[in-house]
Amino acid sequence: MRVKKTIKLLAIVQSFIFLTYIISFEFYINLQIAALSSFFIIAGSAYAYKKMVKNQVALENIDEKKDILDEIEDPHELYEDFEIDNIASDELDIKAIVKEEKKKIKILNIKDIKKGSKAGVSLFRLVPYLFLILGFIALKNNDLLDISVYLPSLLVGIVAGYFFAKEL
Repeated sequence: MRVKKTIKLLAIVQSFIFLTYIISFEFYINLQIAALSSFFIIAGSAYAYKKMVKNQVALENIDEKKDILDEIEDPHELYEDFEIDNIASDELDIKAIVKEEKKKIKILNIKDIKKGSKAGVSLFRLVPYLFLILGFIALKNNDLLDISVYLPSLLVGIVAGYFFAKEL
């Protein structure tokens, strides 16, 4: 069902774009390149993000996030696991507390960097940006680029990509 809706959406957008060929070829090609590149960027980003989330859920690597109110009231987690209620300072085991706090500190390592950059360096995100850059350069080199058409035409692809991403 989703695939049918997506194909229908793309068909409507492409038929609208094709109708602009009546105005001029320059208008049509600017609209086509801009709309497709922005659509591919939005769709690719949404798909890469969805894929990353599914992988993290499958690995059960879900960070428990604090409630927004708790984050505002205690942003540095001072009252999280340890409360002092009328305990004399000599009774506290300082070394144990320091060791526990050191365990909570996350050290930046290569594994975390690779995990965090998977969605950002995904081919589903890089190829559409390459298409955007190469399309822009091709229009410019062939003296077909009309910025007054190209920039607003990016919105057409963004809107279509948004509706596509909702269907994912």
